[in-house]
This record gives sequence, C-alpha cells and structure tokens, in this order.
Amino acid sequence: MDLQRLCRVILAFALVLFVCFSASVTAGDIVHDDDDAPKKPGCENDFVLVKVQTWVDGVEDAEFVGVGARFGPKIVSKEKNANQFRLTLSDPRDCCSPPRKQLAGDVIMVHRGNCRFTAKANFAEAAGASAVLIINNQKELYKMVCEPDETDLDIKIPAVMLPQDAGASLEKMLRNSSSVSVQLYSPRRPLVDIAEVFLWLMAVGTILCASYWSAWSAREAAIEQDKLLKDGSNELTNATNGDASGVVDINTTSAVLFVVFASCFLVMLYKLMSFWFIELLVVLFCIGGAEGLQTCLVALLSRASSVPPICQKPMNLPSGTNSGCVKRWFKNAGEAFIKVPFFGAVSYLTLAVSPFCITFAVVWAVYRNVSFAWIGQDILGIALIITVLQIVHIPNLKVGTVLLSCAFLYDIFWVFISTKLFHESVMIVVARGDKSGEDGIPMLLKIPRMFDPWGGYSIIGFGDILLPGLLIAFSLRISTSLTSLAASLTNRFLSQIRYDWLAKKNIQTGYFLWAMFAYGLGLLITYVALNLMDGHGQPALLYIVPFTLGTFLTLGRKRGDLKNLWTRGVPERPCPHVQDEHSQEFNEEK
Repeated sequence: MDLQRLCRVILAFALVLFVCFSASVTAGDIVHDDDDAPKKPGCENDFVLVKVQTWVDGVEDAEFVGVGARFGPKIVSKEKNANQFRLTLSDPRDCCSPPRKQLAGDVIMVHRGNCRFTAKANFAEAAGASAVLIINNQKELYKMVCEPDETDLDIKIPAVMLPQDAGASLEKMLRNSSSVSVQLYSPRRPLVDIAEVFLWLMAVGTILCASYWSAWSAREAAIEQDKLLKDGSNELTNATNGDASGVVDINTTSAVLFVVFASCFLVMLYKLMSFWFIELLVVLFCIGGAEGLQTCLVALLSRASSVPPICQKPMNLPSGTNSGCVKRWFKNAGEAFIKVPFFGAVSYLTLAVSPFCITFAVVWAVYRNVSFAWIGQDILGIALIITVLQIVHIPNLKVGTVLLSCAFLYDIFWVFISTKLFHESVMIVVARGDKSGEDGIPMLLKIPRMFDPWGGYSIIGFGDILLPGLLIAFSLRISTSLTSLAASLTNRFLSQIRYDWLAKKNIQTGYFLWAMFAYGLGLLITYVALNLMDGHGQPALLYIVPFTLGTFLTLGRKRGDLKNLWTRGVPERPCPHVQDEHSQEFNEEK
C-alpha cells in the first residue's frame, strides 16, 4: 500500500468518526415546551420567540428577539396586526412596586429580579402599560413561568423576556433619543419550507450518485479481474491487493466500536466546545472536503473521457483541437502517473485538479460566515460523503444491521436521553455550536429557510446520509456484481452455484430501488415529525433506520435471500478455468 492509499484509508476512518452528528435539526426554533413548568389556568402559553422592532424618532431601527411568557395574552402573529407603542423605562427599574407615573398605553421596560415575573406584569398593567419587556441579567433568554402557589394570574398584557445586551441597546436608545417606539409580534413558521424539499433532494441524490459510482467501480474491478484471470496474468495478485488497499470493509466489531468512539468524540466536543475547537474542525473538514472534491472530479473527468464522443468535428477550440482530443487528454492524464515525494504515484489529472480543490476549500473557510457560504459547505460535504461511500463498504447484511442498529440507539440516546444526564440535548447543542460563538460545526448539509420569517437553516448531519448510504450502496453492488457474475457463467453452471438466488435479478427486481424508496420515505417522515414537534431537533435515524433496514430485511426474508445476504453479501468470483472444469463435470454427470 503506497502512502497515498494509506492516507485515504486513514482519512476514511477519521471522516466516519466525524459523521457522528446525525440529528436533523432546524435552526431558529420558535415554540418550546417545558415539563418542569407545567401549564395551569392563566399560565398556559407556549414559549414562543417574539420580534421586537424599534423605531427611533420615527425611523425604523434595530430588531431584537425575545421569548414570550407562559402567562398573559398570546402575542399577535402578523406584523400588520401589531401596533406601535412608545417605550418607557420603568421607575423603579425592577417594577416590584407600582410605577411612579401612569403609562397611558406605553410599553414598559423593567429589569429582572427582586420579585416574581407575574408581580412585575400586574404592577405594569395597573399603571396602564400595554406590554412589559423584562430585561434578563444574562445574555441568554429565560423562560418566564408561574410559581406553583401563584393565584393572581389574570394578566391582560403580554410579557416578553429580552437578553441583557438587547436591554443595554434599548436603554442607550432612550438616553440618546427623544422618542423610541416598539412593535411586538410573533410570526408563525410555515408548515413546510422549500429548504426542506431541497435538503431532501440533496440527501437522496447524494446516496443515489454514490451508490451508482460504488456499483460501477465494483463492476469494473470484476471485469478487470476476469481479464487477468483469463490471460493467466501474474499481475493478478498485485491488482487484487491494489484494489483492496483503496477499500475498507467494516466488520461487526468495528461497527460496534464506531458507536463507542463516536459517543466519546461527541462528549469531547460537548465539553471542549469553543471557538478554537470549531476552527480545528473547520480545518479537518477542509482537508476532507478538498480530498473528496478532488476524488469526485478526477473520477468524473476520467469517466467522461471513456465515453466515445458523439461528434469529432472541430469545435470552437484552438486549431486542430476537437472534443475527441480533449477527452483523450483527460484519459491520458488520468492514466499517466508521476512519483511525488511523500504521496507516491499520483496521476497528472490529480495534479491538475488538486490546486482548484484546495483553493475552493480555503476560500470557503475564509468566507464561511457570509450569507452564501452554505453553497460551498454543501459542495464540499456532498463530495466528502460520496468519497467515503467509495472507500468504506459493508460486506454483508449482518454488518449493515449491526451498524445501523447501533447508530439507531446512538441517535436516540444523544438527542433525547442525554437531556436527563446533561440537562440539554448533547447532539443538538454540538450541532448548533451553542457554546462556541460560531454557527455550528461544518459536518452538516444546510440550506437557508427562504420563506421563514425567523430565518435560520434546515440542516442534516452527515451520519443521516452516510450510514444508510452504506446499506443502500451495498444493495446496488450485490445486484451489479451478481449480474456481472451471471454473465460470465453458463446457464447450466448457474443452476449449480450457491448464488443463483440473485443471478437473474436486475435493478427492477433487486433490492436497490426498494432501499432507496424506503430511505426517501424515512427522511420525509423525519421532516414531518420535525414540523409536528414545532421545530424541536429530531434524531433522523429514529425514522430512517426502521424504514431502510426493515424494508431490506423483510424483502430478503420474503424472497428467501436473507440467509445468503446475511452471511455472504457479494459472492466471490471463481476463476474461468475452475468454471470450465465444473461445467465439464456437470456435463459428464448428465
């Protein structure tokens, strides 16, 4: 194994570890529930985010985001129905006693502390306020609830909690301006955003492309092996070893250890989450993304060069150049190698493509905080996933079942059960980067919610694509490999070999289409659940694994293929002379 192959194998293991982030999360959740603060009459509102739009001397100014209280009336959802009211600073500041002057419909801004939230709201309402803005003493938002023994809950004005920095900005506006007015409203998130549709297409399309590439590569390797066997070439051993060095087969032990290591890595991220740690992940993501993009581009250009040109007539190219010449150049560049120190033998095509890929990754890293940087992140991420699916294979259904079952339990534990141990969902906190001051980890595909008044992103973790993708790619490889095997054997010999159960199956009667459909349906159910749960982060594998793995197991059992799929997977390819000997013995017996 040369150093380049070794680097790719090590990279594959590292990237599989990084895809432990598999919770489908929607940024900008607006509705929350709290089991520690049960609802009761007069205190039964959902916790909703509230927009606080300001005007300074009649000119529209900054907008702040707060959270509505459990008590008081519900805040209007449409901006056009929300009225503007003058903002007044409370005197006393904490509003734990009646204000010194009547407010006449003003919105009063008070400081948190010294008395209950409901007491502040009651005093503000008695003074004539139309709403109360309570400024937190920390930068975070706080859910305003009712105490168990409270009875004076007939509050007729809305109460909104704002973070400390928003309060400081509002106080500065009041000091420097003659008039400050505010408008409070809580827009509802659309039931379905187009971002989720595109994210679904991206996930399904990524697995589709990776599966076909994996199956095509397996088929070409099998054809090449047949040629070497028929020619009796002594290069067979070297060729076989060369192919194996680029592929990592997972076994049941490594499938279980993956979940253990991924859990440890997730906890480490949760505990060490900081700006510098996110920067380290960005560097690792750029390295993996550049490698993945390079692999995909080299393969794409090489495949294109192998397709016969439709027309050999000169195009708008330099004199004497045509499409056939361009394709031949790509083919020759892909097949010609040069020894590069530390990396070993590298094709000229790889050397030509690498600078572009590295530059692309570096430019994304530098400008990753701009509004359109998600495009570059998705390109690098998709290329990375496709490359990993070429390097990492599951050899049979047993390994796939163990891997997905462990991932299923892992996802549920770190999204839901971890809240009991850490008082928050570890997976969601890490995915969002809540403790880092950044927008979250880069090991995600994301699309901005274009028609959502709250903005944010719809995101999906790499693990939600890669882990089911391993099983789906396996489903296509077995059909492709077995079809290729069937083509190389005689019909009589087919009836005698162990794998005749799949020898006549094609793409329509195999397992790939069913597995692909099950994955798409499972991911669709995930987004339905995400919306039904008011934007709470959902473990996508909770829905994807039962659909994908369940369909595969049920179909295999119904067709009688389950035993062979479970233990063997892709069959070994017998030598041509062995096939001839078996065929002759079969004819002699006849």
